[in-house]
Amino acid sequence: MQQIYTYSNFKKREIDNLIEIGEIINHPNGKDISRRIKVIDFFNKYGARATREGFGVARSTVYLWKKVLRESGGKIKSLAPMSKAPKRRRERKENPVIEGFIIGYREKRWHAGKETIKPELDKYCEDKGIRMISVSTIGRIINDLKEKGVIESNKRVSFYGKTGKVVIRNGKKRKKERRKGYMPKEAGDLVQVDSVDIFEEGIKRYIINGIDVKTRFGFGICYERLNSKNAKDFMEKFREVCPFEIKRVQTDNGSEFEKYFDKYIEEEKLTHFYNYAHHPQSNGYIERFNRTVKEQYVYSNYDKIMDVGEFNRGMSEYLLWYNTEKIHRGIGNKPPLKYYLDNFIHMPKKSNMLWTLTIVCF
Repeated sequence: MQQIYTYSNFKKREIDNLIEIGEIINHPNGKDISRRIKVIDFFNKYGARATREGFGVARSTVYLWKKVLRESGGKIKSLAPMSKAPKRRRERKENPVIEGFIIGYREKRWHAGKETIKPELDKYCEDKGIRMISVSTIGRIINDLKEKGVIESNKRVSFYGKTGKVVIRNGKKRKKERRKGYMPKEAGDLVQVDSVDIFEEGIKRYIINGIDVKTRFGFGICYERLNSKNAKDFMEKFREVCPFEIKRVQTDNGSEFEKYFDKYIEEEKLTHFYNYAHHPQSNGYIERFNRTVKEQYVYSNYDKIMDVGEFNRGMSEYLLWYNTEKIHRGIGNKPPLKYYLDNFIHMPKKSNMLWTLTIVCF
């Protein structure tokens, strides 16, 4: 139980005003307030010497606390420690000539650091008769100029192995939403999407696949190039073919799932989960689907990859079989569409013709 101490020399009515337990308990500096009241009480009983030895508080400090209490009308909150931050903060004022040199140097030597700028700036200052500044001061000036938008912030440059392109991104790295153990409950709650490379006799093609985690409904399209426009196109077609509404999409951190794809996801108000880097286990369902598609269709149809249209027509026939006839042990030995109709569509009587319907969007 927390103890509350009061200033013992106050009159009874003043003590009653001070004992406001809720004020101290709920105050962010409640412990400091209680201690100061305890010290004042101890000081009045045993004197200044014992207070200094027992609490390490000088007589002048206790008198100051008493004065604060009197001037506040006995309000307990007045004993809370005051902020030690200066009321007026000193603002740094840098030489505009030096700032101008740094701006010009960064424009010519993109991303030059403070250590690189230092020798050249020293020569410039010597020629101009200006006092030289330290490396740390140069760094502070660069940061201030970035915050003001005078010079560009650091750019992130990455090499994407699938396309062989160098990608430059401005600003800070965006915080990506993670799945964090989320498990879908309904069809369309979570769809995993990934891409697969096909390379045969000097010809390279890319398949973008998607699978619904709950029903195992799968879809895929082959493209000549892997980019965010094609990833967006895939997502549009997947949503047309899918018999249920897609609410969440999970992908890896590939560049094909940025820009146009990401903008489309945002415009359609879908949730976009990203995998942790170098952790394909997070996308386990689509990884298994990729393997199945390669083993059951791609490997036996390498001769068609020159003609993407022909390859996709054959793949649509495979996916029709996959979704309407192929049984999946993970969903009770049923095809995905049959499982979906049996578990997520509530109708008095279902037609057996319904679950074989698939729309082809090529």
